[in-house]
Amino acid sequence: MDGLDLALVNWSRAQFALTVMYHWIFVPLTLGLAFIIAFMETLYVRTGKDEWKTTTQFWMKLFGINFAIGVATGIILEFEFGTNWSNYSWFVGDIFGAPLAIEGIMAFFMESTFIAVMFFGWDKVSKKFHLWSTWLTAFGANLSALWILVANGWMQLPAGMSFNPETARNEMENFWEVLFSPVAINKFLHTVSSGYVLASLFVIGISAWFLLKKRNQVFARKSIVVASLFGLISSVYLIVTGDESARVMAKYQPMKFAAMEGLYDGKEGAPLVAMGFFGKKSAESQREEFAVKLEIPNFLSYMAFLDPNAFVPGIKDLVHGNPERGLVPYEQRIANGKIAIEALAAYKNAKKAGDEAAAIEAEKVFRANFKDFGYGYYYQRDIHELIPHVPTTFYAFHTMVILGGWFLLMFFLALFFEYKNKLENKRWLLWAMVWTIPLGFIAQQTGWIVAEVGRQPWVIQDLMPTIAAVSNIEVTNVQITFWMFFITFTFLLIAEFRIMFKQIDKGPSQA
Repeated sequence: MDGLDLALVNWSRAQFALTVMYHWIFVPLTLGLAFIIAFMETLYVRTGKDEWKTTTQFWMKLFGINFAIGVATGIILEFEFGTNWSNYSWFVGDIFGAPLAIEGIMAFFMESTFIAVMFFGWDKVSKKFHLWSTWLTAFGANLSALWILVANGWMQLPAGMSFNPETARNEMENFWEVLFSPVAINKFLHTVSSGYVLASLFVIGISAWFLLKKRNQVFARKSIVVASLFGLISSVYLIVTGDESARVMAKYQPMKFAAMEGLYDGKEGAPLVAMGFFGKKSAESQREEFAVKLEIPNFLSYMAFLDPNAFVPGIKDLVHGNPERGLVPYEQRIANGKIAIEALAAYKNAKKAGDEAAAIEAEKVFRANFKDFGYGYYYQRDIHELIPHVPTTFYAFHTMVILGGWFLLMFFLALFFEYKNKLENKRWLLWAMVWTIPLGFIAQQTGWIVAEVGRQPWVIQDLMPTIAAVSNIEVTNVQITFWMFFITFTFLLIAEFRIMFKQIDKGPSQA
């Protein structure tokens, strides 16, 4: 990493993280809220009761507020690939650009077309056509998320591509391998189901506030029933997709898997750390030590490989190698990566000199070592730079899991007490519902922290580290835009809160 301006890398990462985290405040809410609205409008069309129309229109207005700001932050996010990460865009633009283009051409246009009918077509089109528009808006929003998450999934597991040494770019060979990558599909299912849970928490929390204020109680109870049922089903499915995510991660991103459990020494029958806190860090080995932890025997092995006695590699095994388990040490992977980089340069020089025999030989060497290409940007002394920040990944993962358990319980309690006609008297639960709304957003953010911090230092797993992906620009430019975005996004967030609180305070009868 000699000669690299790490400040540029860190500020570019910080700016992208800032934009993503603000963007992801709005997006998951709209993914789930769109379906909740569609369910409510379906009940209106089927029953003909105006109370369901009023309920639908109230939540639709809150959906619209979030949708507008989500679009604004999303556009900025895509521009940053060109401004701050131009080397990355060059390296994989032929692949990464395809799902983003499909998202813009197909999903976003579908969503934006029918959202106009959904908001402004109540008295201009038939009930059934309006209902179809609402459902198509919901499907469009989720289809849009599919292509974004396919792009992200490819970064976690590059598939369906080959590297062209002539252009020094990755090119798509099989679109279906990119689309149906196990990481991409599982990431989509897990992410959208988490959005459904968040939207359910949002509806339940606001409805609980109305019950606490003894306002619009029929509206609030109906909203709680719909959202709790949707949230309960989504929570169960979220657990299923989360379980599958663990196995996919253990197979394709073992370092991330080890980091989120703080597992340094691989072992058979590995226990799951249900809860733990780190104490001190070894300066020599860069090892985080637990001060206290609560373990479930053999559960990590079962979670990773459906075998309670399976071997789970730890950080030490992955970094220093484990010949018995077929794990190559990072020192060797760094050496292989440097061979690949040197072979690519030799290929270009041979082509330029017209020496086809030398070019063919250099390409063979390059292909043989390409899987470790990204490691070549590091030196052996940088070996610990290839380990993600373990405490951040560990705490984020366990926070997400604990909150997910609480959400599942809360949906069950809401349905149970509403069925018993006792929910209005359970003020402790109603207040818990209100204060669980911000916890839902925290769970969303921690989930993405696990996904993105856990795979550092890679922007493309094993092929391109963040140090090689940034644009060659002045760090001061990134710093200035970082603070500009921070102020702008914060202003938008505050404005959104004010508008939303005003609409909530008005209530559904005036919505």
